[in-house]
Amino acid sequence: MSGIRRILFATGNQGKMREVRSILADTGAEIFSMSEAGISADVEENGGTFEENALIKARAAAAAWNDGQGAVLADDSGLEVDALGGEPGIYSARYLGEQTSYGIKNRDIIARLDGVPEEKRTARFVCAIAAVLPDGREFTVRDTIEGRIGYEQKGEGGFGYDPIFYVPEFGKTTAEMDAEEKNRVSHRGKALSHMKEVLSRNEGFDRQ
Repeated sequence: MSGIRRILFATGNQGKMREVRSILADTGAEIFSMSEAGISADVEENGGTFEENALIKARAAAAAWNDGQGAVLADDSGLEVDALGGEPGIYSARYLGEQTSYGIKNRDIIARLDGVPEEKRTARFVCAIAAVLPDGREFTVRDTIEGRIGYEQKGEGGFGYDPIFYVPEFGKTTAEMDAEEKNRVSHRGKALSHMKEVLSRNEGFDRQ
């Protein structure tokens, strides 16, 4: 078994790619985004769960990427706010429209929680990652990070809903964490580390 030499991560989000490259750096695999691999795969994310949507993206990217030694990874992640019945959930990227800035999305969520007490502002980030291997095997993992919705946007790091996601254990939002700290505790960081273990057990990495 020669192991995985290349990984295509099915995203065009550069903030996400920075996290992916940092966490998977020790695998020795070359890591590509969709644009870097020169492919595009427009898919309708019509799954009912994070795992289903991640698999939809990974399968579409794998079908477009003809590489006998590469694994394709895709994630679907989102914010679940308990006081909003779990919204925006799997619709996090499409909440208020895909072209709407996250500054507007974040302000809207804060406004919807006006008057909600601290103890009921609980929320979590969820990340499911799917992998499709050259031989057709598929794997999925899911991880979360628990926190609360803040009262204002804080922090310049991260992306998306990070500025409103407050983690009491650290006394800051995930947008206020440095990259190393965030990768260690975030939903995506934990899920990527989990998937790295799954791939290492089932396929291995070619570090030559």
